[in-house]
Amino acid sequence: MTLSNAKPNFLLITLLSCTATALVSTAQANETPKKYKHTKSIVTSTTPYSLERINEKVNALESQLQAVQAENRNLRAVVNRPHVDQDTAKVQELETWANSVKAEGTTKGSKDNLVFFRGGYNHANNNRGGITGANAGGGLLGSKDLGVSGDPLAGANSVPQDAWYFGAGFDWSLNDGLFGLAPKDTELFAELMFDYKEFQDRIPSPLTSQGVTVSQFTLAASPKVKLFKGSDFRPWLIPAGLEINVISPPSVGVTYINPGIQFGAGADYKIWKDLYAGVDARYHLSLDSNDGVRTDGVSAGGYLGFGF
Repeated sequence: MTLSNAKPNFLLITLLSCTATALVSTAQANETPKKYKHTKSIVTSTTPYSLERINEKVNALESQLQAVQAENRNLRAVVNRPHVDQDTAKVQELETWANSVKAEGTTKGSKDNLVFFRGGYNHANNNRGGITGANAGGGLLGSKDLGVSGDPLAGANSVPQDAWYFGAGFDWSLNDGLFGLAPKDTELFAELMFDYKEFQDRIPSPLTSQGVTVSQFTLAASPKVKLFKGSDFRPWLIPAGLEINVISPPSVGVTYINPGIQFGAGADYKIWKDLYAGVDARYHLSLDSNDGVRTDGVSAGGYLGFGF
C-alpha cells in the first residue's frame, strides 16, 4: 500500500470513530433523562402514599397499645384490691353507724327521749255521787263506814273526793325550735301517759258481799314543750292534751268512759347520767257530765325518768 492510499483510509477510520463516539454519547444522554424521569415519577407517585399509610398504622398500633396498658392497670387494681365479703361490709357499716350515734350522744351529753314512772295525789272537784251503778233491785252503792245510815243502799254521795294515783308514760322528741317559732333550745315532745286512780276501796255493794272499789283509769296523749335543751334542769308545759277516763263502777246509765282535756306543768332534773327526777301538776277538765259523773280535778306528784 502506498502512502497516498493510506492517508484516505486513516481519515476515514478517524471519521467513523468520531461519529460512533458521538452517537454513543447522544444515546447515553438521551437514555439518562428517561431513567431519571421514570425514577422521579415513581418516587413522586408512591412515596407520599406509603408514608400516609405507615402513619395510620403507627397511630392505630399506638391506640391499641394504650388500651392494653389501661386494661392492664385495671386488672392490677382489681387483683391488688383487698377482698371484703358482703357480711363483713355490713358489719363494718353497722359499726360505723354505731360509732356515729355514740359520738352524737356524747356530744349532746344527754338523751332527749324519756320514759318515766309517776305517782302522787289526786283531788276530784265533785263527789262521786252518780257513779253508784244500778243493780237488779234498783239500789245505789253506798258506805255505812263513812258515817251514813246503816242502809247500804243509801249514801250515793258518800264516796271521797281524794285519791292516790300511779302510772307511767314516755316523752318522744319531735322538733327543736317549735318549727322555727321559738329558740333552738325549746323542744317539742309527744307525751303518751296512763295512770290509775283509787278513791275508795271495798265500798259495800248490794251486788256482792265483798264490796266494790271506786277507781278511775286515765289514758292521755299530749304535746309537751320543754325548755333549755342540753341543760340538766328542763321545765315543761302541756298547753292542752286529750285524755280518756274509764270510771269504775259505771254510772247509773251504765256508762264508764268519760273524755276530757288535761293541762299540765312541771320540770325534769338530771340527777345522774341519764337518770332524771321530776315533779308535775295537772288539771283535768271533763268535756261533759257522764250521767251525773264528772272527772274534773287536780293531780300533783313526782316521777322518775330514764333517758333513751
